[in-house]
Amino acid sequence: TIYPSICLQVCMVSVLQAAVKVSLIEKVSEHKDFKKLLRTRTNVLVLYTKSATSGDSKLKLLSDVAQVIKGQGTIAWVNCGDSEGRKLCKKVKVDPSSKSGGCLSFSPALQSMVAFLKDPTGPPLWEENPDAKDVVHVETEKVSTEITCLTARWCGVCKRMQPVFQQAATETKGSYVLAGMNVHPAEFDGLKQEYNVKGYPTFCYFEKGKFLHHYENYGGTAKDIADWMKNPQPPQPKAPEVQWSETDSPVFHLTDDSLDGFLEEHPSALVMFHAPWCGHCKKMKPEYDEAAEYLNKDKNSPGVLAAVDTTIHKAVGERFKISGFPTVKYFEMGEEKFTLPHLRSKDKIIEFLQNPQAPPPPEQSWEDKPSSVSHLGMEDFREALKKKKHALVMFYAPWCPHCKNAVPHFTTAADLFKEDRKIAYAAVDCTKGPNQELCKQEGVEGYPTFNYYNYGKFAEKYNGERGVSDIFCRVPNNQLFLFSGEMESL
Repeated sequence: TIYPSICLQVCMVSVLQAAVKVSLIEKVSEHKDFKKLLRTRTNVLVLYTKSATSGDSKLKLLSDVAQVIKGQGTIAWVNCGDSEGRKLCKKVKVDPSSKSGGCLSFSPALQSMVAFLKDPTGPPLWEENPDAKDVVHVETEKVSTEITCLTARWCGVCKRMQPVFQQAATETKGSYVLAGMNVHPAEFDGLKQEYNVKGYPTFCYFEKGKFLHHYENYGGTAKDIADWMKNPQPPQPKAPEVQWSETDSPVFHLTDDSLDGFLEEHPSALVMFHAPWCGHCKKMKPEYDEAAEYLNKDKNSPGVLAAVDTTIHKAVGERFKISGFPTVKYFEMGEEKFTLPHLRSKDKIIEFLQNPQAPPPPEQSWEDKPSSVSHLGMEDFREALKKKKHALVMFYAPWCPHCKNAVPHFTTAADLFKEDRKIAYAAVDCTKGPNQELCKQEGVEGYPTFNYYNYGKFAEKYNGERGVSDIFCRVPNNQLFLFSGEMESL
């Protein structure tokens, strides 16, 4: 059976909660009703048929889809076979018997159509990829295959791993079973907790239906996965990391007890306050070591370099109010003079000590700059969004370069809609203490993350481009603006 052409009219206009009807499919035959539907509904999928009855199997499938996506999208039906519908089809230049004309064809699968309507611009379901035919696609919590890749549809790392996993599934077909499962929906929260899924993708190994351990070679090839399946071993415990102070480091490593004496002995000193787990500290340590080695060899050295692990020497961290890592401070004659966030490289460190100058004034935070963006936190996030029909929220970290690039575009988009009380552009700084739990609750796993909300309820995650025109396009009323010329011509 050839599935009828389904033409998509995606108009992200406003998210209306549809009234309960006998049929959730909107049958449209008049042009004015069709235009109204496009203006007032979100994600409208229009089915044009040459002839059909309400009992048609295709319409029954679409009724099921409409039930699942109720409140997030709308299914409309135009019967081009009756007199009124024929006029409408002619008006919008649609011929259901044609395979062209900007229409999208779907396999008659409920899951596929639901996924499409929830995210029309998103990637197709993994199970629909013909290259993934040898991957067993699991839909329920009864996971019993040998190795299962637990993913989220939007996860970038998952997408990069899928071709490798698919190839491994093909190469091991008949010997081992490789499966995939989208566990991001809330209904699988129990399963994620059971198998300790803290991020995506997570690979779980099973034998005879029993979970044994994880597979953690995320950079592996298809051959690596196939070879591992021949002798599946649990992840090996990582060797404990050697403390920086115990390495052959030319830096002076200080403690709660030795800091003051050291500063009295050395009139010009830089001190790096760090934490062993801090990625930025790890990146900076070699530069700091090289600068210290250079300065130690100079008889006329302008100063010395020291470091304090504030996870061990907590009194020092509290005394100097260290809240982020690494923090570099300059001391002169035992007194703190400057905090220097811009010193990260060997050359900059040496250059500063040769001519100690006050750092440039700190850049004004986004939150302190006047704009139409609402800066929210754990205490007011829910209440603020409940009052807005449409809200696009940017979850960010101040140090994140991608966030910094997105800020001006996001701010400009917010200014365009500042007079509309139904629309809000909001931002949440995930590095602030109370906000960390909020960001975790909202599924933030990287920066920036953009979430769209309807009256405070999460609707979708935006994964597109971050230019002002792209962010502008994702706002429902903005879609009305972009499509207004086209709709007026209908």
